[in-house]
Amino acid sequence: MRSGKDVEREQKVRFIVAKNTAQFMLERLSEWGIKRIYGYPGDGINGLLGAFHEVGDRIEFTQTAHEEIASFAACAHAKFTGEVGVCMATSGPGAIHLLNGLYDAKLDHQPVVAIIGQQKRMGLGGHFQQEVDLISLYKDVASEYVHVCMVPSQAAHLIDRAIRIAKSTRSVTCIIVPDDVAEMEHEDPPRAHGATFSGEGMPNLPRVVPYEEDIKRAAEILNEGQKVAMLIGAGAYGAEEEVKEAADILGCGVAKALNGRAVLPDDLPYVTGAIGLLGTKPSNDMIENCDTFFMVGSSFPYSEWLPEPGQARGVQIDIDGTLIGIRYPMEANLIGDAKETLRTLIPHLSRKEDRSWREDIEENVSRWWEILDERAMEDAEPLNPQRVFHELSSRLPERCITTGDSGSATNWWARHLKLREGMMAALSGNLATMCPGVPYALAAKFAYPDRPVIACVGDGAMQMIGNNTLIDVAKYWHRWSDPRLIVLVLNNRDLNQVTWEQRVLAGDPKLEASQNLPDFPFARYAELLGFKGIRVDDPDDVAGAWDEALAADRPVVYEAVTDPEIPPLPPHIRFEQAQGMASALAKGDPSEIRIAWNSLRGKLEEFTNR
Repeated sequence: MRSGKDVEREQKVRFIVAKNTAQFMLERLSEWGIKRIYGYPGDGINGLLGAFHEVGDRIEFTQTAHEEIASFAACAHAKFTGEVGVCMATSGPGAIHLLNGLYDAKLDHQPVVAIIGQQKRMGLGGHFQQEVDLISLYKDVASEYVHVCMVPSQAAHLIDRAIRIAKSTRSVTCIIVPDDVAEMEHEDPPRAHGATFSGEGMPNLPRVVPYEEDIKRAAEILNEGQKVAMLIGAGAYGAEEEVKEAADILGCGVAKALNGRAVLPDDLPYVTGAIGLLGTKPSNDMIENCDTFFMVGSSFPYSEWLPEPGQARGVQIDIDGTLIGIRYPMEANLIGDAKETLRTLIPHLSRKEDRSWREDIEENVSRWWEILDERAMEDAEPLNPQRVFHELSSRLPERCITTGDSGSATNWWARHLKLREGMMAALSGNLATMCPGVPYALAAKFAYPDRPVIACVGDGAMQMIGNNTLIDVAKYWHRWSDPRLIVLVLNNRDLNQVTWEQRVLAGDPKLEASQNLPDFPFARYAELLGFKGIRVDDPDDVAGAWDEALAADRPVVYEAVTDPEIPPLPPHIRFEQAQGMASALAKGDPSEIRIAWNSLRGKLEEFTNR
């Protein structure tokens, strides 16, 4: 018969070796290859946070200054690495703060898992503090998979399915962990009716290629076209060489949706650059004059910047059958991976012997870069924002990563930066939310600590979230082998993109009460954080300031004091846009004279470079 001491000893041993549910979940994530979780603490995840002590360096909790930064960083990790990004927050307010970055991931089809806390189960339904119906809150953003861990024996299959579904569907998934469950001793499910057993690990996603008859039909359309225009998006990453080969055979130009900004380098003579309102004139001219439209890995949404229905025959390649044929009436739709589908398609394509269409496109591209160079050197009060990007473009370091935000700075980021082979770029494409620029840069440095990273943002996004993210940069930058993280801030004291949208789209003058921003000393703030702060308000100092920033031994904030009245001219001014601008000026915009002059100058550059 066992003595009381024996029982006590067994209980102590059991206490030492027992693993709670939170520790099991972190270990399971580690077994899936997750090495970092971005998040912010709160008592609703105390059990999960405590478990990080037990897993050691297998998985790291990376604290951010706000939960929104954490979800943006998780999204950016997925974009830059192709891996699953993971973020964590407490119940109620923490879970709510994650949503913007998670919607960014959802709309850009990125695999992200959100792990969020919840109040103890016994309090649910009791109107308890911070109790939020998280299933209802997350059922849209994590529509593919959102579940509550009600008992410890669920933990394995919840983790396994959340990661597996996120990877398979390129979507956001969510696990909700009540605080009491996280701290309960983990137990495997019993071998009984109703139990589910799961295993970690997943093979490579399958090779998806269309049927031969669909390939031949697409090839027939492309071969018959005389003026083929190709548009690529994020789905073309990994198929760079196949895109180049197909474009050469078809004698076409290649336009890029912003999510596909870095698929092909901009120094290729047939790459026309971005498309749409933020796009280039060569892209617009190619689309308006093509007779065949070939879309690869893109769901670019703006129909007014695509061929008119009936103008061109269409072919589309996309891995997601739900996105086929929804932007333009295509004749041939190919559901498959861009790389494998193009590999299968290319042997069926016939080389265009008449290269005049391609030659015209290349001439237009060359002329466009000259136009941009001249626009960048126009006078402004005090700085022309185009010049800031123009001087950066030729100085971009090899293998650099650049991030954009949402605002007028995105126009210049999309047009003036000539990306080269080996560079990476990302922004919020479909959600087009403000504020991801600096959180994306933070995640890029964690993913690639040896590569220089440059974030390009406006003063609105910096005041909203960017300044907080710099606090995180200050905390972590000493860990990076290349410390260069440069944040370019266009300080024009105006929510500039919306100001121009008020004028052009709504026909209203600028509403100063909504649009004017308080001045903020971004460069001085950077110095308070231990960074290098550079403030530039003289055009003659722009280039030298870039040299100084790129040579720095620490993060840099490059504050450019720019002119808000330099119009982000679209590649083609449509009648309704001109009408809106005329209406805004007629109603008495506070900067009407300067707007008219700067717009005229910009368009004159196009005529003098014909």
